[in-house]
Amino acid sequence: MGIRQTNGRGRLYDSILDTVGDTPAIRVNRIAPDHVTVYVKAEAFNPAASVKDRLALNIIEAAERNGTLKPGQTVVEATSGNTGIGLAMVCAAKGYPLVVTMAESFSVERRRLMRFLGAKVVLTPKAQGGFGMYKKAMELAEKNGWFLARQFETDANADIHENTTAREILADFEGQKLDYWVTGYGTGGTVTGVARVLRKERPDTKIVLTEPANAALISSGIAQERNGRDVAAGHPAFEPHPIQGWTPNFIPYVLQEAIDGSYYDELLPIAGADGIAWAKRLAAEEGIFTGISGGSTFAVAMKLAETAPEGSVMLVMLPDTGERYLSTPLFEGIPEGMTEEEAAISASTPSAQMAAE
Repeated sequence: MGIRQTNGRGRLYDSILDTVGDTPAIRVNRIAPDHVTVYVKAEAFNPAASVKDRLALNIIEAAERNGTLKPGQTVVEATSGNTGIGLAMVCAAKGYPLVVTMAESFSVERRRLMRFLGAKVVLTPKAQGGFGMYKKAMELAEKNGWFLARQFETDANADIHENTTAREILADFEGQKLDYWVTGYGTGGTVTGVARVLRKERPDTKIVLTEPANAALISSGIAQERNGRDVAAGHPAFEPHPIQGWTPNFIPYVLQEAIDGSYYDELLPIAGADGIAWAKRLAAEEGIFTGISGGSTFAVAMKLAETAPEGSVMLVMLPDTGERYLSTPLFEGIPEGMTEEEAAISASTPSAQMAAE
């Protein structure tokens, strides 16, 4: 095989925002079972490195189109991190101030990234969970007349996945089999938007949804308490879990459409430890760097593969990059200094003796 070449994209971009979407579907070659073909849709290729760049952009542009967001108005939103980072990128590019509310339990690097992009980050108590940061954002919007992004309720969320993510999947698998599409949920925008399209245009594709085993809100069968679209209280089936970005302590309104419409064929829980293990394998054995949420979705696909028919083709959503998780259990046991094996390698050449003198 000759040396690889690139030819550029054949276009110039007017803004960082024009690079959102068109993320690649990448084959997994070494760790998937031989009897199935597995692809991952790597959302870390978005400019702020997560799937939430899509909804962040559409929330702001939809509000600009309908006039609910005024020039220079402050935007406020509750987020576990990725939506906040996406909004910080969009607001920086468009000139809107941004205030993010986030539970203090989420990774430190996320809040630092948002602040680096110019946002203000207001932390809420860990004990209040996702509902606490959600309520704080609503209070701040009402008190100050700020624009509340409402990622958990807005139509702009699922709509962007219907018009981008789903269309990309159709184009990438045109003329090809696609037996399973596997995703988790945070707001529910990805599963709701993509499923609208797959149900109509690829009805043979089985949609598999997953949630944390110890915070299986949908599986509990307990309805979410609401005031209209808004959440009225945290969900009783919630427990803290390590899969950041997945499953807040309530069922979002955006996700409710997928539940009510039976947009998924299977709902499979996964333990956070399994997600961490598979994220590590994706990195070390495939060179695919994703976070705990991506590892958890992939773990579900590997469970499906155990009983999937010969020749099945799967597409697995990987929502973000592993760099969002440096201070989380994903990187526990990864040393900063040299391991014994690394030290032995270092000591095996003459320069090590020179350094010791």
